[in-house]
Amino acid sequence: MSQIILFDTQFLPFLLAITLLTITPGVDTLLVIRNTARGGVRDGVLTSVAICSGLFVHATVSALGISLILLQSAWAFNLLKFVGAGYLVWLGLSSLLAARRGTGLPVGGFDQARARVPMIQPLKEGLLSNVLNPKTVVFYMAFLPQFIAPTDPALLKSLWLAGVHFVIANAWQIAVVLMVGGASRWLASARFARILNATTGAVLVVFGLRLALEQRPV
Repeated sequence: MSQIILFDTQFLPFLLAITLLTITPGVDTLLVIRNTARGGVRDGVLTSVAICSGLFVHATVSALGISLILLQSAWAFNLLKFVGAGYLVWLGLSSLLAARRGTGLPVGGFDQARARVPMIQPLKEGLLSNVLNPKTVVFYMAFLPQFIAPTDPALLKSLWLAGVHFVIANAWQIAVVLMVGGASRWLASARFARILNATTGAVLVVFGLRLALEQRPV
């Protein structure tokens, strides 16, 4: 039976690559900022944990070869792509609607007059935004095998690498959460809330539309 080698010669290159990719701004960082501004540090942390939990899903399907099926099947890949794109657009439109209403943002405990959203909402938004992102499917399918030796058990090694990614991504995103949470007085301002909602909403819609219009990889 093959044994998993956790710290081999490929681990440091993987650690460097995944760290650089993690701190590159994208949909995950934007969603964490949006939800922290909406519901405070609690919602930001829950969003981050949910986003990163999706990495284990991608690692599993990559190791089991389901990602390969998605990449080879045009209709399956396009279905996932359009569902993911539609979800990003929906999140963006929700933020734009909030900006139009001009409501303030309940940040941490600063604005006690506003009710927080249920805990399940940031968890659901974070997990779905990651799991429904076909770019992550493609990334894990192309990236992880480079750091898995032929003698490694593919599923266990994939989950280990996803676990490393989970820790690094959470550390980065929670740092972002704390920075945004520290700006509670600004974020509780109705004017600033409208600007933030409008900006994040527009960017999420653009991300979603760009994803929908992208050609599937060959």
